[in-house]
Amino acid sequence: MSWRALCKFELNAIFTNPSILFTVFGGVLIYSFLYPLPYSQQLPREQQVVVVNLDNSQISRELERMVDATPQIQLAARAPGIEQAKEILNAGTVEGLLVIPEHFSRDLLLGKSPTLAYAGDAAYFLVYGSVVEGLTTAGGTLGAKAKVSRMVMSGENMALASEQYSPIKLSMQPVFNPTMGYINYVVPAVFVLILHQTLLIAVALLEGGQNEYARQGKNGYWRQYPVLKVALVRACLFVLIYLPLVMYYFGFSFSFYQINQLATIPDLLAVTVPFLLAVIFMGMIIGQLIPRRELATVVVLLSSIPLIFSVGFIWPVSAIPAPITALVQLVPATPAIHAFLRLNQMGADFEQIIHLWGQLWLQVAAYGGIALLMYRNRNTQ
Repeated sequence: MSWRALCKFELNAIFTNPSILFTVFGGVLIYSFLYPLPYSQQLPREQQVVVVNLDNSQISRELERMVDATPQIQLAARAPGIEQAKEILNAGTVEGLLVIPEHFSRDLLLGKSPTLAYAGDAAYFLVYGSVVEGLTTAGGTLGAKAKVSRMVMSGENMALASEQYSPIKLSMQPVFNPTMGYINYVVPAVFVLILHQTLLIAVALLEGGQNEYARQGKNGYWRQYPVLKVALVRACLFVLIYLPLVMYYFGFSFSFYQINQLATIPDLLAVTVPFLLAVIFMGMIIGQLIPRRELATVVVLLSSIPLIFSVGFIWPVSAIPAPITALVQLVPATPAIHAFLRLNQMGADFEQIIHLWGQLWLQVAAYGGIALLMYRNRNTQ
C-alpha cells in the first residue's frame, strides 16, 4: 500500500501500453514537424496569374512588368480576352486572372482612377490575399509614378513632388506577427491544442482500459488503493511525463520555427501545471464514461476540428456565437491557449492573464472532484 509501489504499478501500466506511448511521444514529436511543414515558407509566393491586357499601351505593359516583379505574383500566361482567361483559370493552371481595362493609360494620365479587375478562388484566403497584395503594391506604385509625373509637368520640383504625391503616408509595423506568416499566426495555439488532445487521449486510454477490467469484475491494483492516492499519483506522473514535452514545444520547436518567445520560464510553468492537471482530470472523467478504451481516441479526435474553430484564435471571439463561446470555456485548452498566446507571443504580464490562470485552477478543482467521485463509485460496485 506504499506510494512507491503504486508509482511502479502506474508507470508499468503507462509504459507497457503501446497505444499510450505512441499517442504521447509519437503524436507530440510527429506533429511538431508534420503540422508546420506545409507552411514553412510562411506566405505563398510566385502565385501564377493570367493577364488580359485590353489597353496594350506602354503604361499597361509597364504595369504587367511591375506585377510580375512582385514576390507574390508570376504572370504565367496572357490571354486575348476574358473568356479565354476564364478557361485557363477554370483549368486550374493559374490561381487568378488580371484584367487591365481599355483606355487604362489615358485615364491614368488624365488623373482618373482606372479599375483593375482580378478574379480568383477566395476559399484559399492566404493565396488570394497574397495575390491581391501584389496587385495592390504594383498598382499603387504605378499610380504614384503617374501622379509625380503630372506634378513635375505642372512645374513642381521633382524632389518635392516625390515627397508630396500622397497626403498620407502609412508606416505599418506588425506587432504580434512580425513575419505576417502562417506559422506565427496559428502554430503556437495549435501546439497547445496538440498537447491537450494527446494528453487527454493518453489518460482516457489508461482509464478506459481499467474501466473495462472493472466492468468485467476483475480486481486491479487501482482498486486496492485509496481513490485519492491513485488520482494524485496518476496526475503527478502524467505531469512529469508531459513537462519535457511542453519544454520541447516552447523551447526547441519555437526556436526552430523562429516563433516569438517573450514569456519567462516561471510564468510559463505557472500556467502549464494547472493546464496539465485540468486535462488529466478531464481525461479521467472521459475514461470512466466510455465503455471501451479505443473510443477515447475517437471521441477526442472528433472534437479537435470544432475546438480549433471555437477556441478563438482562428476566428475572433466576437464572431463566434455566445453559446459556443460559453461551452468551450469548459475545455482546459481554451484558457490555456489564450494565456500562452498573451504571455509568449504578445509579451503580457502575468497579472494580465490572472483570470485565465484562475479559470484553469477552477477546472482542476471541478474535474478533480468529479473524477474522485467516479472513482469511488466504481470501487464500490
